Amino acid sequence: MENLEKKTVAILATNGFEESELKEPKKALEEAGADVHIVSLEAGEIKGWKDGNWSKDSYKVDKTLNEVSQSNYNALVLPGGVINPDTLRRNDKAVRFVKSFFENKKPVAAICHAPWLLAEANVLKGRKVTSFNSIKTDIENAGAHWVDQEVVVDEGLVTSRSPKDLPVFNAKLVEEVYEGKHEMQTA
Repeated sequence: MENLEKKTVAILATNGFEESELKEPKKALEEAGADVHIVSLEAGEIKGWKDGNWSKDSYKVDKTLNEVSQSNYNALVLPGGVINPDTLRRNDKAVRFVKSFFENKKPVAAICHAPWLLAEANVLKGRKVTSFNSIKTDIENAGAHWVDQEVVVDEGLVTSRSPKDLPVFNAKLVEEVYEGKHEMQTA
């Protein structure tokens, strides 16, 4: 098991994230020793989506986008859900935050609909990725080579299709954070 002590990871999310896609990667990272911050547009709490409806649970926002930069983190996790990435991709600060991880060659993990944010940040050209199948065309139009696999790793970029892929997604996420910067991870 990789030891992620002294590693800090941001999970960028807002209301409407797929609950398991935030909760399970966060737990996997913390169990490996990482310090994990939920970063969002506003302070307070955010609510996830679970079983086709709003979750009963709320999640405390640790930092707002105004308080952080990629320099505070070793890696970035982008949970899916439909509402969450669609809201975030309309926020210039969120898009710049995502892009900055690629510019600094840091690991990024995106699951389900979260690659929409990668398309908006214009970081998919020539990359091999997967996502929820309904956004395949969007991802291909952003220049990526889309494949239907449970997890795809391309030079520090980890992508998966849906919550059912979380066990392999989490394992690869921890591995990539442990490995650190990837020289071929570019914006």
